[in-house]
Amino acid sequence: MDKWTDLVKARMRELKVTQENLAERIGVTQGAVGHWLREEREPKLRVLNQILVEVGLPPLQMVFPDQVSESNGSYTVSGNPTTVTGADGLQHELYFRYPILVWGNLDPLEVADDTPLQSTDYKAQGRAFWLRVEGDAMTAPLGLSVPEGMLILVDTGLAAEPGKLVIARSPGSTATSFRQLSEEGGQRYLRPLNPTYPKALCSEQCELLGVVVQALVKF
Repeated sequence: MDKWTDLVKARMRELKVTQENLAERIGVTQGAVGHWLREEREPKLRVLNQILVEVGLPPLQMVFPDQVSESNGSYTVSGNPTTVTGADGLQHELYFRYPILVWGNLDPLEVADDTPLQSTDYKAQGRAFWLRVEGDAMTAPLGLSVPEGMLILVDTGLAAEPGKLVIARSPGSTATSFRQLSEEGGQRYLRPLNPTYPKALCSEQCELLGVVVQALVKF
């Protein structure tokens, strides 16, 4: 199954739970449940967890920066299996939701309740968030290309190694960039995929905020 709604609807059929039953259990209207299951609207994470628990699935876990040892960042997901066994004996994938942040504010102490979330099947190793690609520096004429408008998922728990796509911040600056980390002659560089842009030196003071693990196009 590709979506959490498919998994929930399958479990509702197995348990013979109607939309009206589910709505009553979580304290919302049947219309609200219908909107969520038809994917016309997205529930907040708290409500999504209520739905998952009511149909016998493990909730997603949301951890805030003051609950983890690292400083700065947003959400992390830990302690949850990426698959669960349904009543039909089959394995079903779990999906995780991470906030879509803006480039100028990647270190919030708290993420606002109205911050949009995006689902993925990727279970982050550390704190994770989405960013929307701006500009054409990572648009390549051939090969790997991440054009403007795509959503990229950043995992702060992965090691930044040469060849990886990373989010970097220059020393003493709040400006961040999306580049490919490369190494030449023992020196690291931030290389755009667009050959018309110059590469930049990544010194020891260069802060690598996370590794890009997924890219998503939304129309």
